[in-house]
Amino acid sequence: MIGQAIRSAKRPPQVWLQTGTATLCAHRFEAANDEATGIIGGKEPNSPPKWNASIAIARAWEEALERSETPSTRKVMLRSAIIMSADSGRVFEVLAKLARRGLGGTIGNGKQFVSWVHEDDFSAAVTWLIEHDEVAGAVNIAAPNPLPNKEFMRDLRRAGGREWGLPTPIWLLEIGCWLLRTESELVLKNRRVIAGRLMQAGFKFAYPHWGDAAQELANR
Repeated sequence: MIGQAIRSAKRPPQVWLQTGTATLCAHRFEAANDEATGIIGGKEPNSPPKWNASIAIARAWEEALERSETPSTRKVMLRSAIIMSADSGRVFEVLAKLARRGLGGTIGNGKQFVSWVHEDDFSAAVTWLIEHDEVAGAVNIAAPNPLPNKEFMRDLRRAGGREWGLPTPIWLLEIGCWLLRTESELVLKNRRVIAGRLMQAGFKFAYPHWGDAAQELANR
């Protein structure tokens, strides 16, 4: 166990950063989820039961960290949004290819919010958290301006030089996810998460807006 190893170390690390996910936040539209006022998801009305599995896993990760006694080591739970990177095989590349082929239209009804973070901002946030001893507990890492899927896909298409994309109905999405062995939850669940603690502490995002982030990644 990591906690036991840290406790028994002659020189325990100053900080333990545990990778987690912002997907544990509730599927809701009325407000964004920050660390202070956000709602942990699970069994929301009208949400598919299988969505609860990822939330349960994320909560288990955090509970395991909380139970670990590390008196000399600060513990930080990273609740990260989808990290947008230009690396091969990552989410951005997959979506950008679809957009270039004319398949980058609205997914589902397009109302579900997408929370994201540029890879440079994610790396900067991790470095910032290591350097700031006063911050512990759960920390959201997500750009300050999540946006509905319809607008997210529009900006993605524009970054790739396409103004129109074929919409993807839910039934077609489910077939595609089955073929790719992934879950439709990744794009259908409303993820409206903001990094309240980071912003209140003065952290500055280099890419606060998706349009700028998508354009930078597309130009690499």
